[in-house]
Amino acid sequence: MKLVIGCDHAAFGLKETIKRHLVEQGHEVEDMGAFSEASVDYPDIGRQVASAVSQGRFGRGILLCGTGLGMSMVANRFPHVRAALCNDLFSAGMSRRHNDANILVMGGRVIGDVLAKEIVKTWMETAFEGGRHQRRLDQFDGAPDDKR
Repeated sequence: MKLVIGCDHAAFGLKETIKRHLVEQGHEVEDMGAFSEASVDYPDIGRQVASAVSQGRFGRGILLCGTGLGMSMVANRFPHVRAALCNDLFSAGMSRRHNDANILVMGGRVIGDVLAKEIVKTWMETAFEGGRHQRRLDQFDGAPDDKR
């Protein structure tokens, strides 16, 4: 599978570990940064990854920052993006099974390398169940219908 990945400086080491792991498994990974531990603004990288998934250039993406919260907020502003913050295996599986998440978000200061690789494995291997879940996704996928 062809994926896009990005992080801020707080999760640079974890991104590099995950990227190597995915490539070893035969995936093609495009890295949109950060490329060192030098301070960067997470919204810049989050927008690049989310935009690429939103436009259909990649089927899935992975974003990482210190907690995962900021990247989640940035990514979910894009149409057709379903970014899920997953720092445990159950959430990773359910984000795919019921929500068809197309961007996995993790916190580099929250989880370690071993758990992160297991989360990625679960997220990559879990299929979307469709059915009643598709009907629910259809209710929010795309432009928001906010009448406030």
